[in-house]
Amino acid sequence: MQNMNNTQYFRVEKEPEIRVHDVLKIVYEALSEKGYNPVNQIVGYIMSGDPTYITSHNNARSLIMKVERDELVEEILKEYIHTNSWK
Repeated sequence: MQNMNNTQYFRVEKEPEIRVHDVLKIVYEALSEKGYNPVNQIVGYIMSGDPTYITSHNNARSLIMKVERDELVEEILKEYIHTNSWK
């Protein structure tokens, strides 16, 4: 029997942090696999905040909802600027 005079400790393991770049890659691939136009669906999600634009396939919807929409826009813009010559 446990001693009721001592405090019990409960420790929850923190989920590993995933980079925005990786979230976008996973979501893009999941949308493609399901036959959706990934660009249109991701833009729809960013503009509206409605998670139903993103498939739940491969946990894509849950993943994208862990990232703020402005972070998604920032990552997309950074990648666009990085890949173009007018840096």
